[in-house]
Amino acid sequence: MGKHLQTVAALACMKTLLMVFNFIFWISGIAILAIGIWMEVELYKYMEMSTEFSGTAPYVLIGTGSLILVIGSLACCCTVKGQPVLLYVYGAFLAIVFVLELGAGISIFAYRSKLTEGFDKGLTRVMVNYHNDSNSQVSSDLDLVQETLKCCGNHNASDWLNLPHRMPIPSSCCIQDGCRTEEKYHEIYTQGCYEKVIDFLNKNFKVVAGAAIGIAFFPLVGVILSCCLASVINKTKYEPMA
Repeated sequence: MGKHLQTVAALACMKTLLMVFNFIFWISGIAILAIGIWMEVELYKYMEMSTEFSGTAPYVLIGTGSLILVIGSLACCCTVKGQPVLLYVYGAFLAIVFVLELGAGISIFAYRSKLTEGFDKGLTRVMVNYHNDSNSQVSSDLDLVQETLKCCGNHNASDWLNLPHRMPIPSSCCIQDGCRTEEKYHEIYTQGCYEKVIDFLNKNFKVVAGAAIGIAFFPLVGVILSCCLASVINKTKYEPMA
């Protein structure tokens, strides 16, 4: 009887641990979903200027985060009901999530390198089309980049004057509002945006990819807990009461 009580205690302990894991796992899904949305809303303005731009990276994180939220919600039912088959299925889902998150983190690292390679040509292309009405959104994004990162042009402010069709330096290059860019060059940012954008994206992509890879190994804990709980439940079914 004492051995049976030990098994019951182990069962209760394993259920509690798995419930705690489910809650943390569900929170990690919210974090990944938030990172994906942040990439789509904030980093998109910078990424789209590269000739190698692809909008898939944010959606991979958004999809993975949403999947984790669904699985995390269903996992609570599996844990409470204590059905070994459901727990093994849950463990298999967690293994799939591990692969998805690890793949997402690695692909973001690889995408970062590809993305930065296309910025030199991409920034020049945006500058050439700056006054084109069909590219008004891209033009406003360039203004935002120049104002936010305190830069002007691709490699320096004079890039605006060296375009195939010479254009005036935009007011977003002004250090202070209301400057006259065509007359007073000391009132504009002189450093180009290329290096600043690359540095900005590298810092942010390292955080995103590092978080994705770091969180990726967390589901393995759930795989172990769910399989152990299923094993303990099976053990209690065949263990004699006395």
